[in-house]
Amino acid sequence: MTDEQAPEAGSGNAAQARGGFAAWVPCRWLRDYRLRWLSSDLVAGVTLAAYGIPVALAYAALAGLPDQYGVYGYLAGGATYALLGSSRQLAIGPTSAISMLVGVSVAEMAGGDAQRAASIAALTALLVAALCLIGWILRLASLVNFIGETILLGFKAGAALTIALTQMPKLLGVAGGGEQFIERLTILIRQVPDTRFVVLAFGLVALALLLLGEKFLPGRPVALLVVALSIVLMTHTPLGAMGFKVVGALPRGLPGFDVPPLRVRDVDGIVPLAFACMLLSYVESVSAARAIARNHGEEIDARQEMLGLGAANLAAGLFHAFPVAGGLSQSSVNDQAGAKTPLALVFASIAIGLCLVFLSDLLTGLPTVVLAVIVLVAVKGLVDIRELRHVWRVSRQEFVVAMIALCAVLLLGILKGVIFAVLASMLLLVMRVAHPHVAVLGRMPGTRRYTDNERHPDNATIPGVLMFRVEASLLYFNVDAVRERIRAAIGASACPVGLVIVDLSNAPALDIAGARMLATLQAQLAKTGGALRIVAAHGSVRDLLRAEGLERLVGDIGRLVTVDDVIETYLRAAEARGPAAAPTPRQPT
Repeated sequence: MTDEQAPEAGSGNAAQARGGFAAWVPCRWLRDYRLRWLSSDLVAGVTLAAYGIPVALAYAALAGLPDQYGVYGYLAGGATYALLGSSRQLAIGPTSAISMLVGVSVAEMAGGDAQRAASIAALTALLVAALCLIGWILRLASLVNFIGETILLGFKAGAALTIALTQMPKLLGVAGGGEQFIERLTILIRQVPDTRFVVLAFGLVALALLLLGEKFLPGRPVALLVVALSIVLMTHTPLGAMGFKVVGALPRGLPGFDVPPLRVRDVDGIVPLAFACMLLSYVESVSAARAIARNHGEEIDARQEMLGLGAANLAAGLFHAFPVAGGLSQSSVNDQAGAKTPLALVFASIAIGLCLVFLSDLLTGLPTVVLAVIVLVAVKGLVDIRELRHVWRVSRQEFVVAMIALCAVLLLGILKGVIFAVLASMLLLVMRVAHPHVAVLGRMPGTRRYTDNERHPDNATIPGVLMFRVEASLLYFNVDAVRERIRAAIGASACPVGLVIVDLSNAPALDIAGARMLATLQAQLAKTGGALRIVAAHGSVRDLLRAEGLERLVGDIGRLVTVDDVIETYLRAAEARGPAAAPTPRQPT
């Protein structure tokens, strides 16, 4: 690692974070800070502010809140995350998915009261902070790993389509309307003949400039340039008199610091909303932080990220913003602009604060169609066509799961779609573990190795012997499926089965139900003169089997016993008994 590279964020920092109280020590990155990074962090912070202000305005509109509340999220969230977060380049602020989630949920809760909607959004951010703190204390960060990447792939695509549809009326210059995706789409199609072509043309030009800037000037505040150019055109050309909707003046000055007047019991449904926002915030933030850290050969502390996000959302809620997260697009801007440490977020907050105090009037003439195309460009990355094609080629089952998540978001809405995605991922996991693959083994020709007969049909079988390998933990909710698979194979055997060997090398865990299932299998085999042997069990599995008395029933289950050892012993015993003892094929019934 050269002097220009930041120290590995997952070494000392991660170790300290696991130490409990050390996780609360603010700005641990200052310990390794180097003065030559100051200019890089300053430039990155100003660049991030220039990128973040127009994006924050767009996301506030997406959340159905006054424009300044999105800027407040960048202002408060980033600087606070810098105190406790573990990533050096992650940028914190409103994101498209969370903004949409807040927009479709809070509007219904507020009943059309704009002030109440703002209070609910801020209270949601405080609840997200509380949930993050609880998760950090209980070490629940790893639970998010149960949400599969395939589920998230479909969810993000569905969220992107939903968000894009909400912005299309602004791009076409029509009223739009509707609550759910199908209703919105139907209304939009009916309104297409009413398109204001001057608004559409203006939006398409802005969209083209943003896409070109993204391709040829990555990491540069192209959105700010488009915003500035749009304001100039609205102010100094006849376009301003052609009916464009504009943002209007933002309140001058910094946001106040106070607790929302509402309480959790005052708002039905706010807890599920906060949970969904926390889930989205954490998954999105950790994914972005890991992706950028990997590019620098660094690591992040996933548990510490939960604490950092909690701090960011606490500040967002107290400064009148809505829930925030670490987004990949804004973090990429921060990284590509040269950020070395979270000090860049502090500089970004200072720059945003100065703009709110001295430059807020400049945004008065910004047309809302420009904010719409900024959102469209931001969410296009959520639809990963290349990855969807890859999943289609690799696993049709996983692709179906992604499509279920996508359709759930489109048909049920983002909030219910998030919950559905969590339940679907858990259900998928349970289904896989509840019906594990039980391989019937045979000897590879010319070797003493035993492999799955389904994959290797040329394997040699041994008359009177059946060998199984359970390819999952053997637990109470899958023992019936494993037992039935073994019974079916015994019943289908061409010869009477004198020996059944169960290879537990791929079963890292076993509970009492699994041990008793094996004992029952041994008892059933004993009635017909057969025997059961267990091989290759892990240490903890052997301990439980011995405690349940299995070793007295089936013989030695020590770690040195192999499938081949058991078979050789069985064949020698059969040979000693003479040809009459050899298994003969069953007669057809």
